[in-house]
Amino acid sequence: MSTFALDFEKPLLELEAKLVELKRHAAIGAGDGDGASLDGEIRRLERRCAKLTQEIFAELSRWQMVQLSRHPNRPYMLDYVQRLFTDWLELHGDRAFADDQALVGGLARFDGEPVMILGQQKGRSTKENLLRSFGMPRPEGYRKALRLMKLAERFDRPVIAFIDTPGAYPGIDAEERGQAEAIAACLEEMAALRVPVLSIVIGEGGSGGALAIGVCNRLLMLQYSWYSVISPESCAAILYRDSKKGEKAAEALKLTSRDAFENGIVDELIEEAPGGAHRDWEATAGNLRAAMRKHLRELREMSPEQVVQDRYDKFRKIGPITDSEAAQPEGEPARRWPQDRS
Repeated sequence: MSTFALDFEKPLLELEAKLVELKRHAAIGAGDGDGASLDGEIRRLERRCAKLTQEIFAELSRWQMVQLSRHPNRPYMLDYVQRLFTDWLELHGDRAFADDQALVGGLARFDGEPVMILGQQKGRSTKENLLRSFGMPRPEGYRKALRLMKLAERFDRPVIAFIDTPGAYPGIDAEERGQAEAIAACLEEMAALRVPVLSIVIGEGGSGGALAIGVCNRLLMLQYSWYSVISPESCAAILYRDSKKGEKAAEALKLTSRDAFENGIVDELIEEAPGGAHRDWEATAGNLRAAMRKHLRELREMSPEQVVQDRYDKFRKIGPITDSEAAQPEGEPARRWPQDRS
């Protein structure tokens, strides 16, 4: 794995490099007794590392969290599949056009229970990123996801969706094949699925490309992930006519996991390893496993009808509006929710 450090990470990595070097000298000198004299300095550096980690990551801006969500060493969807599931069998194709490598899906077992997994997958190298369209699915990817979700419903398997995309693929070929219709079909069909759906934002959660597999009973987000109607750069290009003002847009969008949790969009935040998931894949996966186990256990106690109603109630509670005649300007009718369609 390539070495990569964000600007705000560099002081910590430099201190950790010193600690590694000191431990190496201590190990070399262990035979002649010199190693023992370095133990105190090692413990002092370890305390400094822990304190610096806490100081840096306790005060991150929204833009820094966006940068962390895109860290190239961060675990992707298939990395979590390897650590959380057994008997993984990938399924391919939308049975209409092609197999989109940007959206992966298949059968697996979680704690011995059969489940259906799907999610966006990014690449580690330039070649793999081109193959997987940098994690941006085309219409055939969403149609594959829908096919697998309907298959899961037929065989009563919970659906677990991993969200990690800056958005749906924006190319002309995707538009020609019905990108918007494919996403809309996912939204409509997921809303009525009679099996539990658990969606997890593990990195980027951008636009309809993320929401297409996010109509769920429970939405979880990793600590340093984001979820928004648009990416910061795209928002800046529209509002400020300059995509380089992504930092300003990120603050205005309030797109971090904490923002989403405080606004009632997310059901649970999953703590990452100290310094981010890219620093300890196993610890982050362990935290995610515990949260998934809890929510799946709760959802499996519901009947199919209760699962559908639970999902409906979840989305109806998002963005409540206080309806008050007195709060409206004089002569202007009060805003009201449209009547539910039955």
